[in-house]
Parts: sequence; C-alpha cells; structure tokens
Amino acid sequence: MLILSRKMGEVIKIGDEITLHVIDISKGFVKLGIDAPENITILREEVYERVRDANIESAKGGISGLFMAADILKKKVKKE
Repeated sequence: MLILSRKMGEVIKIGDEITLHVIDISKGFVKLGIDAPENITILREEVYERVRDANIESAKGGISGLFMAADILKKKVKKE
C-alpha cells in the first residue's frame, strides 16, 4: 500500500487518466474530487461490497434463475 500525504488543493495522479483532488479536510474527514474516464466505475468500499455480495447471491441461483429471469422478461415484452 502506498501512503501519501496531501494538503488541501493538492492532487494525486493515477496513471494518465485518473486524478484525485483534495477538496476539503475538516472534522476528521477528507473530501476528494475524482476525475476519471466514464468507463471506470468508482464506488465507496461499502457500496462495492454490497454490489459484489448481491452478484454472488444472484450467481448462486444458477442457470435455473437465469431461465426464470428470461421468462419474466418474455412476458413483459409480450404485454408491450
């Protein structure tokens, strides 16, 4: 893990395409601005973990869950 110290207004570059801006530091919080290409997903860790866990749970449904989802979608298309 790389640990950096930055002051308010300073910047960290990650490769050529990602820039982290230190926007504010107050009351034990750091406010960051992130410039990155639209194709890069940026999530807070707790949100990332919820998405990952939901994906794992949905994958446990196996192929039968996929067929059920396809049937539901087919019914919606027929109604429209």
